[in-house]
Amino acid sequence: MQVITAEQAAALVQDNWTVASAGFVGAGHAEAVTEALEARFLSTGLPRDLTLVYSAGQGDRGSRGVNHFGNAGMTATIVGGHWRSATRLATLAMAEQCEGYNLPQGVLTHLYRAIAGGKPGVMTKIGLHTFVDPRTAMDARYHGGAINRRAREAIAGGHANWVEAVDFRGDEYLFYPSFPIHCALIRCTAADPRGNLSTHREAFHHELLAMAQAAHNSGGIVIAQVEQLVDRHENLQAIHVPGILVDYVVVSQQEAHHQMTFAETFNPAYVTPWRGIAAGSDETPPPPQACPDARTIVQRRAVLELARRRPRVVNLGVGMPAAVGMLAHEAGLAGFTLTVEAGPIGGTPADGLSFGASAYPEAVIDQPAQFDFYEGGGIDLAILGLAELDGHGNVNVSKFGEGDQALVAGVGGFINITQSAKAVVFMGTLTAGGLEARAEDGVLKIVTEGRVKKIVPEVSHLSFNGPYVASLGVPVLYVTERAVFEMRPDADGEPRLTLIEIAPGMDLQRDVLDRCATPVAVAQDLRLMDACLFQPGPMRLSPGQWEAHCEAVPGR
Repeated sequence: MQVITAEQAAALVQDNWTVASAGFVGAGHAEAVTEALEARFLSTGLPRDLTLVYSAGQGDRGSRGVNHFGNAGMTATIVGGHWRSATRLATLAMAEQCEGYNLPQGVLTHLYRAIAGGKPGVMTKIGLHTFVDPRTAMDARYHGGAINRRAREAIAGGHANWVEAVDFRGDEYLFYPSFPIHCALIRCTAADPRGNLSTHREAFHHELLAMAQAAHNSGGIVIAQVEQLVDRHENLQAIHVPGILVDYVVVSQQEAHHQMTFAETFNPAYVTPWRGIAAGSDETPPPPQACPDARTIVQRRAVLELARRRPRVVNLGVGMPAAVGMLAHEAGLAGFTLTVEAGPIGGTPADGLSFGASAYPEAVIDQPAQFDFYEGGGIDLAILGLAELDGHGNVNVSKFGEGDQALVAGVGGFINITQSAKAVVFMGTLTAGGLEARAEDGVLKIVTEGRVKKIVPEVSHLSFNGPYVASLGVPVLYVTERAVFEMRPDADGEPRLTLIEIAPGMDLQRDVLDRCATPVAVAQDLRLMDACLFQPGPMRLSPGQWEAHCEAVPGR
C-alpha cells in the first residue's frame, strides 16, 4: 500500500479503463479523487474514453460525485444504477456523447461479487419484462438497458453486451455478463500502515469489499480515499476492506471532500446503534397541519397499508415515501422494521442527499447482502414513489422524454425491490405541475388542478410491468390524494388498473376519471377513503380501526 495525493491518484487512471466508483447518493464517494481526475482531464485531455460503472447514484444533481465524469471525451460509456443525482452524466448521454446504460442497482452490486469470484456473470429474474429485458427490445423504445441511441446502436452492432435473455430449466432469466475492472475508487474512514481500511465514521459500507476484490482479481488497482492514517485500528470489526486488496491510499485534505453525506459533515446518529428507543423518537415531527395537503394525505394512506398488512420488514423509497415511517410511529403503529438498500436495517431512514443512511440502525450489512435478502423475498411491504402510470398498471420512474430534453432518473434498486417484495404500494399525486389540494372539513378540495395527468395511455419507459408482477401473485396498490387503484382481473381475467377508493368531496367523473388520460376500470365495491386521512392534527389509529376504515360509496 502506498500513500499518495489525489492528483497522483488521478494520474494513475489510463485511457479506455473501466472505473468502478463506490458511493450512495451523497455518502461514501471518493470526492477528492474524482475531483482531481476531472481537473486532470480538463487541463490535459487525459484520461479519455473511460467506462464508468456504479451501482447507486452518487451526486448532488450538480457537480459532485460521479458528475465529475460528465465530460465529453473523458467518458465513453456509463453503466449506472441510478442517474438522477448525476445530472451531468444524463446530459452527456442525452446529447449522444457517450453510451448510456441503466441496469438494476442490485444486479450491479452482485456483479462485483461475480467478477471477484471469477464467475461468468449474474443470472437472475430481476429485470424481466422491463426496459432492461432484451426480449422487450422488440418494442423500439427499449433495448436491453440502453437509454440513448448511441448505446442501442452499440448493442445492435455487437459492440456492447450488458444483458442477455436466456432460458434455463424451462424458465426465462436474464444473464448479466462479468467484465474486468481496471480501477476501483472507494472511500473509507481510516487506513493503517498495511492498508487495512475501517468504516467507523461512514454511514454504511456499500459494496466496498466486493468492489475491491473485483478490481484486484481483475488485475486492476484499488484507490481508497480516507480521512486519516492510524498506527493501528482499535476495533477489528470496523475493518471492512483488508490491506491485501488496497494499492493506494489518498488522505483527504479538505473536510468538504470527506463529508459523511453531501448534506451533513458528520451525523453521529448514523453510526450509533439502536438502544430500544422507538425509531424517530429523537426527531421533532412537523407541526400538525390545520388542513392536510395532498402529500400528507398520500403518506397517511400508505400508513393505513402498514396497519392493514402488519409487515415485519419494510422498504421505503426516497422522496414522498421516506416520511411514512415517522407518520406510522406518530399514529401509534409499531412492530415493523424499516430497511434501506444501502445496508441499514432498522432505525429511521434519512432523505435527500443523506438518503441511504439511517439514524440509530439495529444493524448495517453490505449492500450485496441486502439485495440478496431483498431478492429472496425478504421485504414484506415496499412503499415507493410513482411518477407515471398507465391503464395496465405499468409504472415509469426511470426516463421521461427523448433527446437532449429527456430526464433520466434511472431505476436504482426499484426493479430489484418491486419484483421481489411480497406486496407493493406506489404513492404519488394524481396530477402534477401546479397541483394544490388540501383537506377542509373532512373532505378533499382541489384548489388548483395539476397541468399534467400522471395516468397515461402507455408509460414512456417500462420500469415496472404491472401485469407481470400481478401474475406472480403480488398485490399492487397505487395511492393518490384523491383515489386509490389496484390491479384486479377484468372480465377476461386479465389484470387491469382498477379504481377502488375515492376521496370524500371528489366527483368520480370530473375529479378522477377525467383526470386520467386513459380509461380505468371502476370497482363495483368502490369505497370512500378513510376519514382519518383528511382530519387536521396528527393521525392516530385505534386498535381495529382498519377493519372499519372504508365506508361504501353511497349509490354504488
